[in-house]
Amino acid sequence: MERNLLHRIEAFLAESRMPPSVFGRAAAHDPRLVSDLRGGRAPGRSLICRVEHFMNKWRADFHAGRVMKRGDQRFREEKRA
Repeated sequence: MERNLLHRIEAFLAESRMPPSVFGRAAAHDPRLVSDLRGGRAPGRSLICRVEHFMNKWRADFHAGRVMKRGDQRFREEKRA
């Protein structure tokens, strides 16, 4: 189950262009979530449900036009006038 969750998260990160730390903070208030899962952390049932809910809600909001793919904001070029 944990590996399956990690695969779904990795696919979501690629789809949303969201950095892992931003995802972890938004989905579970834990910026190290993805890193820990990659390192072998075993998530509990409630964490799995929170993460799945976040991904499903983000996708629904994206398709409704309420959120946009933002990518990693650390590398965004700033436009100056």
